Amino acid sequence: MKLQHAVLALAFLSPGLMGGLASMSLSGGVALAQGQDHHDNHEYVEHKDWKKGAHISHDDWGRGDQVDYRQVHLAAPPSGYEWRMIDGYYILANISTFQIRAVVRVQ
Repeated sequence: MKLQHAVLALAFLSPGLMGGLASMSLSGGVALAQGQDHHDNHEYVEHKDWKKGAHISHDDWGRGDQVDYRQVHLAAPPSGYEWRMIDGYYILANISTFQIRAVVRVQ
């Protein structure tokens, strides 16, 4: 919360500072630099290395959107696993080791 107040204070005191910022999330205190790529996890990108037993990179996993498996009619994840949507795929992976258990292409 203190960080949010500091960022807001800087924004009001220094309008020129805000020129380089495209957006700010007050809930997380995160600012994105102008021109930074936003990755659309719904758009299909081929990943031949994403298959059962392989490991997904921490970066790929981290940018994935959490999925409510019930809404998209996927199987319930076992304990310690989670579904994420990344690059047009639903990926079921272990949340601590990032080992892939299932890969389903979004239709």
